[in-house]
Amino acid sequence: MNQSVEEGKMAAITSYIMIIGVFIAMSMNSESRNPFASFHIRQSLGLSLTFVSLGLIVSNFNSLMISSAMWLSVSVLWAFGIYSAIVGQTKPVPLLGNLFQKAFKSI
Repeated sequence: MNQSVEEGKMAAITSYIMIIGVFIAMSMNSESRNPFASFHIRQSLGLSLTFVSLGLIVSNFNSLMISSAMWLSVSVLWAFGIYSAIVGQTKPVPLLGNLFQKAFKSI
């Protein structure tokens, strides 16, 4: 498992560069299908889609307090995910991580 983590670490970290990084990481992981990289690609794809979805909803309110809360919560989840990738762990992000794993299991 440790060798698998080291082989997939670059793709896992790359995936957290918002939506562009997800596509780059998917391309990097397309041949070997590293399970560690796939885990983090699913997490970061879910975070990116959550960010865009919440952004579309929050933009209707025109409230700094609501926007700040959205940015802070997504940033904390993103930091948790990238830290997990850097240290070589497969911990799902809090609240939504398990949902992301189920929803994007084909990736």
